[in-house]
Amino acid sequence: MILNKRVQEASERALLKVKPYFEAIEERAEYNQVKVLSAFQKYKLSEAHFFGTSGYGYNDLGREVIEKIYAEIFGVEDALVRLQFVSGTHALCVGLFGILRPGDLVLSITGTPYDTLSDVIAGENIGSLKDFGVCYDEITLNDAFEVDLEKVMHYLESKKVKMVMIQRSKGYAWRKSFSAEYINSVVRKIHERFPEVVCFVDNCYGELVDKEEPYEADIIIGSLIKNLGGGIAPTGAYIVGKTKYIELIANRLTSPGVGKECGATLGFNKQILQGLFMAPHTVAQALKTVVFAAAVMEELGYEADPKSDEVRHDIIQAIKIGNPEELIRFCQGLQAGSPIDSHVTPYPWDMPGYKDQVIMAAGAFNQGASIELSADAPIREPYIVYLQGGLTFESGKYGVLKAINEMVKED
Repeated sequence: MILNKRVQEASERALLKVKPYFEAIEERAEYNQVKVLSAFQKYKLSEAHFFGTSGYGYNDLGREVIEKIYAEIFGVEDALVRLQFVSGTHALCVGLFGILRPGDLVLSITGTPYDTLSDVIAGENIGSLKDFGVCYDEITLNDAFEVDLEKVMHYLESKKVKMVMIQRSKGYAWRKSFSAEYINSVVRKIHERFPEVVCFVDNCYGELVDKEEPYEADIIIGSLIKNLGGGIAPTGAYIVGKTKYIELIANRLTSPGVGKECGATLGFNKQILQGLFMAPHTVAQALKTVVFAAAVMEELGYEADPKSDEVRHDIIQAIKIGNPEELIRFCQGLQAGSPIDSHVTPYPWDMPGYKDQVIMAAGAFNQGASIELSADAPIREPYIVYLQGGLTFESGKYGVLKAINEMVKED
C-alpha cells in the first residue's frame, strides 16, 4: 500500500506515541486471560462438552457448562448463553420483555439508548413495550457526561420504577463510555436505597476491556459477535445476572415452563468456548487498533474520543470527521482494507432501526461482527465515524491506514 506522505509520517509518529499504552492493554489482557482460563478449569471443561444437540436440545452438557463458565467470569448467579439470540439487540429485547409487565415503568439513566432500541421501546403497533403498556422515561447525563444521580434518586423517590437501564457504551453519542467500576458504583448507590429496582446493563462492546465486569447489576447483556465471541462464535448473545431474572428471561426466549431446558447447540459449543478463550487476546488486538487509529487521526488534526492516551472501557473509537465526503471516503477505504468483500463499495442507506441514513463498512468473517474491524456512521452533523474491532493489530493497522489514505486522497 502506497501511503500519502502526510499519512505515512503521521503513522510513524503515532506508533511511537502509543507504545506505552499498548503495554497497559496487554497487562489487562493477561489478567482477563487467567480469569477465563480459571473458569474453564473450575468446571473441568473437556472435549465431551464440544458435542452439540439437535431438536429440543435437552440435556446439552456443553451448553450447561458454557453458562456456568459465563456466570463465573462475570461473578454472578446465572447465565443464558444461546445461539438462538440473533443479535445483541434481540437479547436486550428479550431481557426487557422477560422482566417487564404492563403498567411497569422503565427508566434509562444514561440518556437515549442506542438507535436500534427505539422501536423496541416505543414503536407503534409493532409489538413494542409501549404497545404492551410498559411506560418509558429517560434522564440525560449531566454536564460531565456522567449519570445524574441526584435526578435519578429524586425520580425513584417520586415514581414507582420497575427497572433502571444503563448503557455502557457511547452508542452514537459523543461521550465517554463507562467503566465497569463506575457502573458498579452507580448500581450500588441505587440498590442501597431502592433494592427492589432492577438494574439492567447493556454491556455491549465493553466485555474484558476492564479487569472487572458490572457484576453489581441484576442483569447484564451482550453479543457473542462482539467481544466475548473472540471472532470465532458465529452468532448468539449472553444474558447473565440474578437467577430469578434469568429464569423469567429464559421463559420469554423459549416459553413459560420450558425456560433454559431447551435450545439446541447444533455442534457450535466448541466455537463458543474457543471464542471465549481467545476473547481476552482478541479484545486487546481491537483496542490496539483503535488506539492507533486515534493517534494517527490526532496527528492529522482530527478530534478523537477517547483520545489515544486515555484509558478505555470499550472497543469503540469515535472520530469527528466534520464533513460527509471525508466520512464516506473513510468508510469506503476501510472496506477496501478488509479481508472479506474488499471489492465492495459501501454507501449511506436507510437502514432499518436507525433515524438517519447510515454507512457501514465491515469485511467480516461473521456478518456484522463488531469485534472484527468495522466502522459505521450516521450521516448527520458533526459527521462522526465509530470505529471498532480488529482481530489482529497487524490487519487492523492496515485497514485503518487504508481508510485514512482514502479519506485524504484529494488533499
